[in-house]
Amino acid sequence: MLLLDIFNLTLPLKNPVLIFSLILFIILFAPILLNKLKIPHLIGLIIAGAIIGPHGLNLMLRDSSIILFGTVGLLYIMFMAGLEIDLAIFRKNSGKSAVFGIFTFVIPMLMGTAAGLYYLHYSVPASILLASMFASHTLIAYPIVSKLGIAKNRAVAISVGGTLIADTAALLMLAVIAGMATGNISNEFWLKLGISVVVFGLVVMFGFPVIGRWFFKRYDDSVSQYIFVLGMVFLGAFLAEAAGVEAIIGAFLAGLALNRLIPHTSPLMNRIEFVGNALFIPFFLIGVGMLVDYRAFIKDFETIKVAVAMAVIATVSKYIAAWLTQKTFKFSVDERRVIFGLSNARVAAALAVVLVGYNIILGETESGEPIRLLGDSVLNGTLLMILVTCTVATFVAQKGAQNIALLEASETGADDEASEEKILIPINNPETTDEVINLSITVKSKRNKNGLFILNVLDDDNSGGTAEKKAKKLLDQASVAASATDNHLHELLRYDLNIVNGIANVVKEHKITDLILSLHQKHGITDTFLGNLAEGILTKCNTTTLIYKSVQPLATIKRHLIVVPDRAEKEIGFPFWLVKVWNIARNTGAKLVFYGSEQTLSYIRIVQKKHPVDTEFNVFQDWNDFLIMARDLRPNDNLIIVLSRKERLSYHNNMAKIPAYLNKYFQANNFILVYPMQAGVDEDGNLDLKNPSVLEPLRNNLERLDDIGKTIANVFRWK
Repeated sequence: MLLLDIFNLTLPLKNPVLIFSLILFIILFAPILLNKLKIPHLIGLIIAGAIIGPHGLNLMLRDSSIILFGTVGLLYIMFMAGLEIDLAIFRKNSGKSAVFGIFTFVIPMLMGTAAGLYYLHYSVPASILLASMFASHTLIAYPIVSKLGIAKNRAVAISVGGTLIADTAALLMLAVIAGMATGNISNEFWLKLGISVVVFGLVVMFGFPVIGRWFFKRYDDSVSQYIFVLGMVFLGAFLAEAAGVEAIIGAFLAGLALNRLIPHTSPLMNRIEFVGNALFIPFFLIGVGMLVDYRAFIKDFETIKVAVAMAVIATVSKYIAAWLTQKTFKFSVDERRVIFGLSNARVAAALAVVLVGYNIILGETESGEPIRLLGDSVLNGTLLMILVTCTVATFVAQKGAQNIALLEASETGADDEASEEKILIPINNPETTDEVINLSITVKSKRNKNGLFILNVLDDDNSGGTAEKKAKKLLDQASVAASATDNHLHELLRYDLNIVNGIANVVKEHKITDLILSLHQKHGITDTFLGNLAEGILTKCNTTTLIYKSVQPLATIKRHLIVVPDRAEKEIGFPFWLVKVWNIARNTGAKLVFYGSEQTLSYIRIVQKKHPVDTEFNVFQDWNDFLIMARDLRPNDNLIIVLSRKERLSYHNNMAKIPAYLNKYFQANNFILVYPMQAGVDEDGNLDLKNPSVLEPLRNNLERLDDIGKTIANVFRWK
């Protein structure tokens, strides 16, 4: 007994170390055990919470610490939904999101109000409040679709957009009904609510990106960046509450506002997902489970009646909304499953609604008991509805997401060794290493998990123990930068006659497909540099070559201005560099502004139509007037110039002046020079497909084209 007293092992547990240890082991083992029974890990955590909670084994209370961590987890789910959404797909499907949002709000409202009036015999305000609970939903299944890699699917984008509409409408309905019940509805109420919501939205959507871009430009410490992001999430949530709507709306809008500043392939995104999925979101799910009181359904038939009605109406109404959306837009069955799974679970908003209704006292009975707008039976029924809807949502969402992921994988096809994308990054300066690694991870194919090579070449003038130690330290720095994004780098340390020979030999030995070179921020690009590059690497290596100079972090770039020479679409390397540019847009959300001939732009428009990103097209053919770019370039823009080797199809004499232009007019901006794979042409100006030097890179690289490249390949009918 003395030992128990010392460690405070009475039930419920009060020792914070023991409580935290128990929760961590639940987070670790509950999914493992229940996965064997084909039960999604989200449900496993909710069930575990019910078992250890005050209504189960009473191992611990749902105290302020559980509520705090759970609140962070809920805000995390909404924040990640806004952060991971593809804004181009979101905009493209905004109309569909609005339609689904109307379906998923109106149908539950109508069914819920009717059930409250005619089945449960509640008053009109109580019935409408109950219906608003059905209309709202929580993206509790979002971690499942995110983990399966379909967060950018159109069904997910529509579901997330519909969530914003439905939850906002439901929570505004909550504010109105609560005001009516307490007699606070007036013209002043409507004016205050409208102004506060508009001001809140403007501050978050326009103010947060400005603050975020300012911060990320000045602070690159990983811990500082993560704490900043977490602070912005809670600031957005607080501003939402101050405006009269729920905190989850603020967290979601904060995610949308910071979407373009946190690339999906960045170390910061990796940290955000890791901490949320490992700690905060499981805490939230366990806290939800601790609310469940199964004994209430044994004691009172009225509770069972209300709970069953709530669970059935909540599930059926959301299914009808998903089914109507599927039929309206001719979606697949699995897309309907994802939409239904993401929109069926109720947690946060449902609890907010029921607690507000429960706390509104309309009067007293003769015995002095309070008469509540929503009584005990609704409160307990809400807990069963939460459990049922969360269970159904996770099973259905997992089924649909798995099928979509398998379909996308089968359409993409598996890589083989001959067609694998391999990116080589030669480095020699610690100041540019992290940023060039970030660019490499941003432009690579998402299927490329093992194709990054980092190289340091030691020539005859830089040999010896000290030089080798510095080289190894630089390679270690690059590996750490890549590992922060869950990517593996192959470290290569090579002795050779000179750097050009070293790079060229590595390209041949490892069958490198892409080469990325970095320039120091303070140094300009010289004619000599390009001359040596052309005579050395570009003549020996027919790879897609990117030369990158970073003035500010890639994540803070608003627009990429891409200058494409005439007839670039006829080069064999056209789809390969375009894929790289497209990946930058998809992973960062920045806008692409293309300058080129109408014929060249027409091919790029085909890609944009099938794989939408934020783009703009401007006809530009006169390289003698290249300095027009200086007029269009703004702060936070990146200039991408597609160049050509001499005597190739897309070469222009004015390309030789590019270094001087960059040094004089574009020093304050990032730039990337692109040298695509190229081959000779026949007498008619077409690709010389009889030449083995042309066929070999085509055969070795065509199969690794992702869906964008395949689109272009189909246009050109390459065989």
